[in-house]
Amino acid sequence: MSTGHLTIDLDALVANWRALDAKTNCETAAVIKADGYGLGSGKVASALAKAGARKFFVAVAEEGAAVRQALGEGPEINVFSGHMRGDTDMIGDLGLTPMLNSIDQVTRHLEALPGHAFGLQLDTGMNRLGMEWDEWAAIAQLALAQRPTLVMSHLACADEPDHPMNAYQLDVFHQMTDGISTPRSLAATGGILLGKDYHFDLCRPGVGLYGGLPFTEARDVVRMDLPVIQIRSLEEGEVVGYGNSWQCKRPSKIATVSAGYADGIIRAMSGKATFWHEDTPCPLVGRVSMDLITVDVTDLRETPQALTFLGPQQGVDDLANAAGTIGYEILTSLGGRYSRRYKGA
Repeated sequence: MSTGHLTIDLDALVANWRALDAKTNCETAAVIKADGYGLGSGKVASALAKAGARKFFVAVAEEGAAVRQALGEGPEINVFSGHMRGDTDMIGDLGLTPMLNSIDQVTRHLEALPGHAFGLQLDTGMNRLGMEWDEWAAIAQLALAQRPTLVMSHLACADEPDHPMNAYQLDVFHQMTDGISTPRSLAATGGILLGKDYHFDLCRPGVGLYGGLPFTEARDVVRMDLPVIQIRSLEEGEVVGYGNSWQCKRPSKIATVSAGYADGIIRAMSGKATFWHEDTPCPLVGRVSMDLITVDVTDLRETPQALTFLGPQQGVDDLANAAGTIGYEILTSLGGRYSRRYKGA
């Protein structure tokens, strides 16, 4: 096989959801936006639904449609972007629950789909989505009278436990919502780890389900193995790849691997990341190109057929550190050329 291979461990995914759920005293939903963080929203949602998750969150209505197709009727599918113009039929026909972010969205939803479920999103300081103080004051009585399913907000700095923004947003959320009877939600993965003060009625973990920080106890969910197309022997002083960016300092064996930045292996990893063959590290040398990567396999005793990039030796955040980014970007950048095998669940 000439394409990379992803092995996705659904049992590990479920174990991560259960471990996060055990840290709360409330219901635990699951965020499966961006095609289940790059791992396939249908498979991810089905595994978590079998494990007991009944509420899911996606970014846009089109993602919700794919999840509804996988799950059928019953589970609640919430849409962070709310009720956008043009989404009415999809929201209504598929029973999606938009998180309404503005007075305009509240008006659109109540006029277009009276009696249809919705939630409300408030801005407690992130300045990204949700209603600010003045909007909420103007619409709260009317909106709450329609019996929304949820009132939520989102923490900006939850992955930094000591950041003062966490306590500030918690206080603002209390001020905006204390006294209402509608269920409330503030915590994603990082918020769960901040403690029960942040949990309210519903938590909605995302990246922690897939093995990413800040959930350090998470099990790895995805393994990436990439096939070796060719191995060549180089003499000391020869160069490799675009721009002659790497030069042999000894006689070397260089493996050309079938993958590149078109597959989500970020070009910023050039010369910084490491592949593995069992327990032997093999440094990435030269530049990552669109479809090919060159790896120094001089120290291997055998000729490799494939090399591991994600696996027991390094997880998504290890790769993220090599690229100067975050684990979210590694996961959600995984391209469509990989073959995918799901195990467990």
